[in-house]
Amino acid sequence: MVKPMTYTVNKLAKLSGVSIRTLHFYDAIGLLKPSYYGENNYRYYEEAQLLMLQQILFFRQLGFQLSDIQRIISSPDFDKIAALESHRKILENNLNQTKQLIETLDKTIAHLRGEQNMKLEEIFHGFNAEKQKLYENFLIDSGVDKDVIDQCKDKVKNWKKEQWIENKREADGVYADLVSAINNQLSPSSPEVQKLIKKHYQMTTNFWTPTKQSYIGLSQLYGSHPDFIKFYDDLHPKLLKYLAEAMKVFAERELS
Repeated sequence: MVKPMTYTVNKLAKLSGVSIRTLHFYDAIGLLKPSYYGENNYRYYEEAQLLMLQQILFFRQLGFQLSDIQRIISSPDFDKIAALESHRKILENNLNQTKQLIETLDKTIAHLRGEQNMKLEEIFHGFNAEKQKLYENFLIDSGVDKDVIDQCKDKVKNWKKEQWIENKREADGVYADLVSAINNQLSPSSPEVQKLIKKHYQMTTNFWTPTKQSYIGLSQLYGSHPDFIKFYDDLHPKLLKYLAEAMKVFAERELS
């Protein structure tokens, strides 16, 4: 009898691109248990666990919360093949949009180089206007005043590329420091973390100026949309909850 191939947590992390810390976290919450534990409680994974991790990654890519993924894949009637076929259909749709965006980029580059003329209306081919509208509707349904959305649009309508890059660089820095704070087991209410949240608040005022209640509402909003959830979970499985707690502390201490 051929012995099934096994993978240690280190090998699986390298193979899948999922960090060791995240694999440990998936084990702890029961989302992905190893096939068995060896000496010194080492984790060992086999084909079944690799296939399940693939399912988890597909669902994560589509923006599902970990709790929803756990509920779906643990259901008695969960069908791996049907799920994979569904993932494939979604990826095909996304691929068509990506191809259209690449075509738009190529046309724009050629246009700017003077190699061919491009109709102005072609500049926006491939962009998902429907999704942008869904984001706006989601914000409104979540209680965000339409005036706030209009204010955000007005503030950034003349932003240059460099301003967007700088804003992202600052945000990435804050989130990286928050992940370090989690790893160092700092409390969300600690002075170090609250200093980072002050930076987060100041960045938010580039778009709109939250009150105490609306800043707390923003932290709750992060946890209610799959795109936000995926973004923060990709940085660290505990970041979303940690950030929300820290924002609540900041709002109650500093805002009115």
